[in-house]
Amino acid sequence: MRPFGAELVDRREIGPGQWLLAWHAPAIASSARAGQALHVRTVEAGGMPLRRPYAIATADASSGTLTIQAAGRSGPSGSSPPPWASSLRPGDRLDLAGPVGRPLEVDPRARHLLLIAEGPAIANLRLLIDEAVREGRSVVLLYGAATAASVYPSSLLPDEVEYVVATADGSLGHAGTVADLVFEYEGWADQSFAAGPTPLLGGLTQLAAGRKQRLGVATLGRKRGGGRPIQPGSPEARRKSFLQVVLAQTVACAAGTCLGCVAPGASGSVRVCREGPSFAADELDWGPV
Repeated sequence: MRPFGAELVDRREIGPGQWLLAWHAPAIASSARAGQALHVRTVEAGGMPLRRPYAIATADASSGTLTIQAAGRSGPSGSSPPPWASSLRPGDRLDLAGPVGRPLEVDPRARHLLLIAEGPAIANLRLLIDEAVREGRSVVLLYGAATAASVYPSSLLPDEVEYVVATADGSLGHAGTVADLVFEYEGWADQSFAAGPTPLLGGLTQLAAGRKQRLGVATLGRKRGGGRPIQPGSPEARRKSFLQVVLAQTVACAAGTCLGCVAPGASGSVRVCREGPSFAADELDWGPV
């Protein structure tokens, strides 16, 4: 993973404590795929350098720009950018390394994609929306937030996306959790993709496991070539999974050597930065949900 010098193009607040930072980084923008991340080399208090992982929210190969979403500081007097970016201005440069990890895998035959996100984790799926719309697929985005004030702005989404919101306090859209909305759309979707806290992802994995039974999907027997084994964790296996998830990546080496981002897998531990951050949901061990 090679670092590249990137120029800050824009920095703006898109919600309470949430900031969108745009970078001119052609080498990364041209190769980034949905579900991947990049590492930003920040300078912390006391001058300590540190690489922080962020999902690649959008990437435009033609302009060479990409965006990340970062949490800032919120207080009575308003919100400020994340501490490491508070002194940056458009034109300033930082080192970015990426893209990191394995991307989300869309089956070429899939025409209807269901995306499920909660809070800032929507950044992990945002690039998939652009890719799907560009390829002529239909997209429904189910989004969960605590209140109307913290809902992801619809102005940042393509017009082609059907956007459905749930808020915990009922101030906008469905009153409840984003998982409540899945039942209405699971029969429509060819594939689904999710990002958010572990309890949400674990619950969605359980729902996906019972989907065929709820919908009455028949098993018609083995197709020709159906006996060929598919390696778990391979792109082909992930494309055949109804639900893929993106896990949050902890600050680590991004090379798979420090084991600082290990997560429990169904067949042993997996490294989020190498085997992920995108997984088929059934590759992971969610424990009690």
